[in-house]
Amino acid sequence: MTIDEIARELGVSKSTVSRALSGKGRIGESTRQKIQEYAREQEFIPRTSERESRSRTRNIGVVIPADAYNTNIPFFQECLLGICESASQREYNVLITTRTPEDISDIRSLVNNRKADGIILTRSLKDDKAVKYLTECGFPAGMTGTCNSDKVIQVDCDNRAAAESMTSMLIGWGYRRFAMILGVNSYVVNRQRYEGYQAALARNGIMGNQQVLYTEFNKFDANGEMLDELINKKVECIVCGDDVICTKIMSQLQAKGYRIPRDIAIASLYNSSNLECFSPSVTTVSISAKEIGNAIGRQMINYLSGNAFEQKTILDYEILFRKSTNKDFRNGTAR
Repeated sequence: MTIDEIARELGVSKSTVSRALSGKGRIGESTRQKIQEYAREQEFIPRTSERESRSRTRNIGVVIPADAYNTNIPFFQECLLGICESASQREYNVLITTRTPEDISDIRSLVNNRKADGIILTRSLKDDKAVKYLTECGFPAGMTGTCNSDKVIQVDCDNRAAAESMTSMLIGWGYRRFAMILGVNSYVVNRQRYEGYQAALARNGIMGNQQVLYTEFNKFDANGEMLDELINKKVECIVCGDDVICTKIMSQLQAKGYRIPRDIAIASLYNSSNLECFSPSVTTVSISAKEIGNAIGRQMINYLSGNAFEQKTILDYEILFRKSTNKDFRNGTAR
């Protein structure tokens, strides 16, 4: 059987059949699956030209944010491990490069020099230059995160829902006065977590504009003045945008002699090994970065191989309530 015959049998064009079987180009998912299933039933083996065979690198480019190395962010390390495991199982290699929000020259180099068959971005940015570039040139792109383009394969967890759920639970425990501390505003995950936090406050009748908010937090922000201000403003619970922020805030609080949660409670919207060294243990949202990496690697390779793939995958999360927000410890009644 030939591509011409498959096209005639299914009533589609030759180019549609070619795109479905090669994984190159965009067609509807239902059409792709229909063609692939029919081809398998007919035991169709595509004839790959020498030129096409040589052009496939069996490499996937993985783009790590430049600051991941400076700030030792476990998410990207675990995510990369998941991608590498998935790629190795399918006999693909991983090429690692870095980027800043403004500089995508290394990504351009991978594409222009045909060093990779597809590229995975590990951070989602608002108005992302890399997404714009990859989609405009039709290069296979994936992301550990969420974006508005249906041309990018995406794997994420529902960060908005996780933040809303945790904040609602904290309110249910009796907390009413919060401070939220977030990192860079252009990171989509920070926007999602803020939206979830605000939704929980509104749903529980708590005025969001009466809570304390810090954004664009960096390693120099966790100073004694800021922490004293939180205590003076009678903040009951600090909600940290991620594990890196939580680590810095907890270290400073304990260095100044504040007792957690008796003087002030604290929670993190992302868990990692960074938080394991603290006592009391930290209330947090648990998400498997390794599973996210494994899933995006699998979906990308399925797409590149012409197999069925999911354009967007949302993974589960778990909220771990621990001593850092325990009201009994705060009130001094725990035994």
